[in-house]
Amino acid sequence: MTAPRNVAALASVVLLCAAAGCTSFYEIPIETPVQPKMDTSPFSRVFVAGFISGGTDDVDANLETVRLLRSQLRSKSTMRVIEAEVLPLADLARDHVKASPAANGSGPSVPTQLDPPPAQDPAAPVPGLPVEAEGAIRTEKDLERYQAIFADEAFWKKIGEEHQSPLIVTGTVLFTNTQSSGFVNSNREVIDPLGRRVVQPYRVYMERKGFIIEPRFIFIDGRTGAVLYSDRFHEEILYPAQQNTPALSSYFELMDRLLPSFLGSLSTQRIRGTRVLLR
Repeated sequence: MTAPRNVAALASVVLLCAAAGCTSFYEIPIETPVQPKMDTSPFSRVFVAGFISGGTDDVDANLETVRLLRSQLRSKSTMRVIEAEVLPLADLARDHVKASPAANGSGPSVPTQLDPPPAQDPAAPVPGLPVEAEGAIRTEKDLERYQAIFADEAFWKKIGEEHQSPLIVTGTVLFTNTQSSGFVNSNREVIDPLGRRVVQPYRVYMERKGFIIEPRFIFIDGRTGAVLYSDRFHEEILYPAQQNTPALSSYFELMDRLLPSFLGSLSTQRIRGTRVLLR
């Protein structure tokens, strides 16, 4: 939609210039500041703590996301980045689920013959599954088991006290494989009857595979443990089925698309564009 608007705007300028007898027009670059989504002025330090990650085992999304965000914040944020051990947040969240009243049976529960059988704890091991599959996080539904840890203000306040009350960055990252098949648009170069090379669009059926990344960034006040802001993203990338692309390369390519929005939550960003002036 943006491209047609730009073309229409340029056409309008040309017509206006012709009607007014202008001899030329030219473009000048401009920058428009975009205000951050949250106020980070109370914080001089930022701690990218860790993420509950899941999906494919080819990438440690917790470790890689922490490393990447810390690197970006060191160069593009005025806050001091705390270099500390990455939290194994998935393990901590599992412990949090087991320690909750619903999991340890401390709530009121006196079963009778009329009561239905108790529901199975979703975090409990499933009989018959191999050990490595117990508690595995593969889907968004699996992540939902552990969301309560982000609302535990006492837990995050304690983390904040250990690091001088910084802004804490945490959340979830789901990085999964995907497959798709269907018709896709492509271009091919042909020779027209006059001998000229022209590009023609066409549709071709193609089997493709790739990856999907779905991060949720949560910003927590290290002074109180309260959630200040959160944001979700969804990006995917597909390749021809015969192309062998490493999962880690796709991870960084997808995260590169999200980083401007992530940084825009913390600091003022500038959008570059152009304006047309008449002479």
